[in-house]
Amino acid sequence: MKVIANTTILSNFAAVGRLDLLRDLLGEVYTTTEVYAEIQDGLAEGCDFYAGIEAHLYPLAADGWLKLTSLEGDDERRLFGRLPKALHHGEASCLAIAVVRGWALLSDDDRARKAADNLKVLGAGTLGALTMAVRAGVLTLTEANALLTRMIRAGYRSPFSNLIELMDKPGALE
Repeated sequence: MKVIANTTILSNFAAVGRLDLLRDLLGEVYTTTEVYAEIQDGLAEGCDFYAGIEAHLYPLAADGWLKLTSLEGDDERRLFGRLPKALHHGEASCLAIAVVRGWALLSDDDRARKAADNLKVLGAGTLGALTMAVRAGVLTLTEANALLTRMIRAGYRSPFSNLIELMDKPGALE
């Protein structure tokens, strides 16, 4: 299944210098031109952890694993326009694409996750990606918890400070 990520999840992994973990875990990950615009705005506002993201972003990097896509067709554009106005353009574009194309959504935004649930879109967030990484053997639990701690220090508002509580719950993307 293809996966599309919005700004929140990309921010959390970029803030700790571990965007590569999403690649190692999922292979290709998609994002939208609207998310890329939000990332560019973040760079302009001093979010230096976004620097160098172009090295991962296809088509800006020929071998990029983070694939840039955009709204296509009337169905995606109509759904984008009907989604709650509380969603940012990046979240709404990712959600519209996920619904129409049958992709999964990576997001930590509560409103986007609730809308995804209502639209029957599989999804996960930072915590889900970290627990999947542990289950897949990409990270140890200790390494994943250390990353979570670093993300929290960088500004991620996590409801958990230790992944052990989540390890026995099946992930939506697994």
